[in-house]
Amino acid sequence: MDLTSNEPFWLVKNGLLASYPSLREDLETEILIVGGGITGSLMAHQCMKDGYKTVLIDRREIANGSTSATTSMLQYEIDVPLFELTNMIGEKGARANYWACSESIDQLGDIVKTIKSNCGFNKKKSLYYAAFKKDLPMLQKEFEARKAAGLPVTWLTKEQIQKKYNLEKAFGGILSAHGGSLDAFKFTHDLLEYDHKKGLKIFDKTNIKNAVYKKNGVILTTEYSNSIKAKNVIYCNGYESTELIKDKFVKLLSTYAIVGECFDKKPKLLSDTLFWNTSDPYLYMRTTDDHRILIGGEDEDFVDDDKRDALINEKQVALTKKLKRLLPESNFRADFAWAGTFGETKDGLPYIGAHPNFPSSYFVLGFGGNGITFSVIGAQVIATVLMGKKHPLQEYYRFRR
Repeated sequence: MDLTSNEPFWLVKNGLLASYPSLREDLETEILIVGGGITGSLMAHQCMKDGYKTVLIDRREIANGSTSATTSMLQYEIDVPLFELTNMIGEKGARANYWACSESIDQLGDIVKTIKSNCGFNKKKSLYYAAFKKDLPMLQKEFEARKAAGLPVTWLTKEQIQKKYNLEKAFGGILSAHGGSLDAFKFTHDLLEYDHKKGLKIFDKTNIKNAVYKKNGVILTTEYSNSIKAKNVIYCNGYESTELIKDKFVKLLSTYAIVGECFDKKPKLLSDTLFWNTSDPYLYMRTTDDHRILIGGEDEDFVDDDKRDALINEKQVALTKKLKRLLPESNFRADFAWAGTFGETKDGLPYIGAHPNFPSSYFVLGFGGNGITFSVIGAQVIATVLMGKKHPLQEYYRFRR
């Protein structure tokens, strides 16, 4: 599966940061991690921290899948609103998941400090605003649910949003005090380099062609007939997990994003806040650490590579028009446009843990708009399970739930 179109902004901005060899020998290890994006890097970091002999592989270059195309918006807000999630899984579980996502942003910040990454990690606020007047009752209900859960939120009126952000077409919204952003591509490379120096073995351009799953371990064979024996394999391969798991557990879609310069001082008001709205599909926006504006959305209900990429120019025009309606004085010029694959689950929650069809294996699949925060949580969940303990959130992430 081709997860991105050509030239995502982060890949062009950073270039080839590191190169690792492909696997050319047979290996035996305690933990094998499949997937060298941000999820795999976080899982590998946790495994190394816990003292496991760990190997990480990727079929591409490191971080060149979805990580190269992510908008890297760090939000505790799950794609399913808190009040709706409460109806699905109960108040205790819904609140616990929202709070876990919130705490994961600070935990990610701690990792950034530990490895001394210059990935542009910044704490930010997050504004979830009503794109239409008809959405206000729903949004106010969500505000009350978050407030009752103790989450740090403030209600902003249309006038307050206009005054604070110079934002048009926003009819009121929830301002959350906790969010963030980073360059996920750079962070992934920095984190893997840190752990590689501590003994993590990394192989890119290494594709698995066959796997034998047993209760006492897994044997995987690469396309060049090298074997890897592992006590446990942890799949951190995101949307490509659908090639392996035949359950209909996630709906894959295509999303589009553009990045460009603004030649107006007022959009600088946006720099400390993430933005997303109640449209379906929703629009999302943030600034980058080099002061460009990133805006995305215009999702499509398909993942065919050619069909998806053929729409990039059309989607660039559409997103530019939407940005100019939001920020009429922005004088925006698009510099980069790309498309990527993302997934929706029925409850907005990830799939983390074991699957009954794959002995000695675990999955960390952080789908949705806040996949990065779910990846932080996922590493903690799997680490707990590997120690023979039960994590309080794992029941909400199980397959076939």
